[in-house]
Amino acid sequence: MISFRPTEEERAFCEVAKTIAVEEMRPSARDCEQRRSVSASIAKRLHELGFLGLELPESWGGLELPLISQAQIWQVLSYGDLGIVQGLPGPGEAASLMRQTPEHPVWRPYRDAGQTGIWPTVAFIDGEETIEVRRSRDGYRLNGTSAPVRRAAFADWVVAAGKDNEGEPVIVVFDERTWETIEGDFRLGLLAAGLGRIRFSDVFAGNDRVLARGEEASALLGHARARQCVLEAAKEVGLMEAALDYTIEYTAGRKAFGQEIAKFQGVSFTVAEMAFECRGARNIAWAAACRVDEQGRAAEGFAWRALARAHRSVRYVTDQAVQMLGGHGYVQEYPAEKWMRDAQAQVLLYARETDWFIRRGEQLLDEQKERVAP
Repeated sequence: MISFRPTEEERAFCEVAKTIAVEEMRPSARDCEQRRSVSASIAKRLHELGFLGLELPESWGGLELPLISQAQIWQVLSYGDLGIVQGLPGPGEAASLMRQTPEHPVWRPYRDAGQTGIWPTVAFIDGEETIEVRRSRDGYRLNGTSAPVRRAAFADWVVAAGKDNEGEPVIVVFDERTWETIEGDFRLGLLAAGLGRIRFSDVFAGNDRVLARGEEASALLGHARARQCVLEAAKEVGLMEAALDYTIEYTAGRKAFGQEIAKFQGVSFTVAEMAFECRGARNIAWAAACRVDEQGRAAEGFAWRALARAHRSVRYVTDQAVQMLGGHGYVQEYPAEKWMRDAQAQVLLYARETDWFIRRGEQLLDEQKERVAP
């Protein structure tokens, strides 16, 4: 049986994270959104506490925490503001690749840079369908424009994953700005996350820039994607909990027809449904975190299910939060409208539920073929 009872260390981390989320991140959320970037003071504070290196190897000076611990911490930080969390500097989605290949020479400059200051910002591109990768004798040439990715506007490094012209998976790493960034408000929310598209125009990546290819690249990506799904689901749970708590506080403090609106049946039932969605998404995300850490055969399926459920729940909860505030839900003096925009942007950024269900279905079919093969 999986236990979700936090350890003493996890509770300590989460208490510190909750303080920062409530006292520093949430009051700065509107300002960071307007400036389209995370304030340097918040980034420095989280770096000093080690929160930007939760996934990074201990040999690099990171914490290399279990995924369940990271899920709880990112959930609490996202309770403060998801836009800030998604715009933080550091390795981002590429951290899982670094964790799996800490001694690879391609990471040496990154590891060295992190010893003297905040970890450089990395934008990760899962470009199998958008980036053309052509193999040559001494490397690869990349062409194409990625889908919107977070931190593209201020990335120092880019890690691109795709398939070459022979159908072989490959992961290449760029530590020099050989790409173009197409900035813009591609989404209504997550404006502090530096969203943008990254364009490659016949950019060459030598063999020394290749992290992995073939089956090795496929295995690395599969595990990294699973860990990414769990962490993104946990962040969405944090956003849901913020919307739920604010809705409870608002409805308990407002009156209509002589009583608190929270006592009206329609309101109380809706709040209860919001709470149910939060708890369900949280439990599924935490269960997936435990499964992915075990690296079992079905780990990716658990991760995809966790993100799909979180996508569905976060849209429902944030939308209902706006509805429960009535006209105030659409006024920027109240945080509910921003949370709803951030939720929609988050779901669009990390694919729709149907995409994940299709991937899970393909995985199950492949497993069935293996079982019936002679």
